[in-house]
Amino acid sequence: MRLIKSSLIMFVLVLCIACTSMPKPRPSAYPSAHTQPRVVAYALSLQGAPYRYGKASPSEGFDCSGFVSHVYARQGIMLPRTAHEMAAILPAIPDHLAQPGDLLFFDSNGTANSHVGIYVEQDRFIHAPSQRTGKVVVSSLKNSYWQKHYQGVRRPLRHR
Repeated sequence: MRLIKSSLIMFVLVLCIACTSMPKPRPSAYPSAHTQPRVVAYALSLQGAPYRYGKASPSEGFDCSGFVSHVYARQGIMLPRTAHEMAAILPAIPDHLAQPGDLLFFDSNGTANSHVGIYVEQDRFIHAPSQRTGKVVVSSLKNSYWQKHYQGVRRPLRHR
């Protein structure tokens, strides 16, 4: 009887130790809208805001870098004002490691890193593309224009 009781206690202890050392589940590669970083949620709330060259506020409108710098400033992360300056200071990461909130850079006028947007998920990003578009929109990286002009992804300080 003592042997059975000792074996049972040992089994329970081993089971408890095994359970506490199990790895935590990893988040999905494509977070849902409920788990996206706050930076992405705030950026999406600005969809439709007017495009205005040189501006960086919901009341006046946004250009691409003004939009990105405003969104990150609301999260307490200060970024340079231009897309080119952002690209110069932020670390590049491999495309396949892009996460919601990362910054995507494009050559939209023949100049490296002349346009920037915020990666949302599943090949979508939000940005203030141009006076012609006239507003902040979500676009697809599968669009041939954006594919042709894509330059890479960079990661600001950890976003939540």
